[in-house]
Amino acid sequence: MLHTVEFGAEHGGTPLLIAHGLFGSARNWGVIAKRLADTRRVITVDMRNHGSSPFDPAHSYPDLADDLAEVIRATGGCADVLGHSMGGKAAMMLALAHPELLRKLIVADIAPVGYGHTQTPLIDAMETLDLSMITSRQDADAALTASVPEAGVRAFLLQSLDLRTGPKAWRLNHTALRTHMDAIIGFPETADQSFPGPTFFLSGAASDYLRPEHRPLIKSLFPAARFAKIPGAGHWLHADKPREFEAAVRVFLDV
Repeated sequence: MLHTVEFGAEHGGTPLLIAHGLFGSARNWGVIAKRLADTRRVITVDMRNHGSSPFDPAHSYPDLADDLAEVIRATGGCADVLGHSMGGKAAMMLALAHPELLRKLIVADIAPVGYGHTQTPLIDAMETLDLSMITSRQDADAALTASVPEAGVRAFLLQSLDLRTGPKAWRLNHTALRTHMDAIIGFPETADQSFPGPTFFLSGAASDYLRPEHRPLIKSLFPAARFAKIPGAGHWLHADKPREFEAAVRVFLDV
């Protein structure tokens, strides 16, 4: 089963399950999870091939959805689910394949469509980093600068670099993620599936991942979908505007 981190275990009611995006981990969501856990149980996961979860050669959205379903069944049988980017696609697949496991669905800055922006150059950058020469995150950041010029992206990737426990290593299964990159940036055919429950598509106003032309497809799959944008936020909207993101999530879950 996926590695999980729990907050607010003393609270009853429907728990909130959070699924991170590509190259992320449960720890990326720690601050928001702790804040939301003042009134509810919150469970963050490391998706397969990320963090402390099992590394597996398979990495399709049905696989990721089944992983999340297993966590929900092990923690009560019903959950609200929040997914960002890759985690948002996994959450959508979960809702379509196992609608009985969800009360509400929140999809953060992603649509159920294929995209053209492969992330393999970031895998290349991580794999070419000579970890034998790295003694600190500052060293790693400097070494990645030429291939990953965006400081925010480097900081995000370096959260998955383990320099302390055993051999220095990335806590990412680069081989599986590279092999399945087309599937990760794509989305499976869903036939006649739909999720009738309350669904909230929350996007960053400065991001182009969720566009007006996606709405007809979204509405066909998620007929109760609502939409909102956070001003001044990009694709990593929960990091760009954490308080606004938290407030929007609370309003949707508490209605």
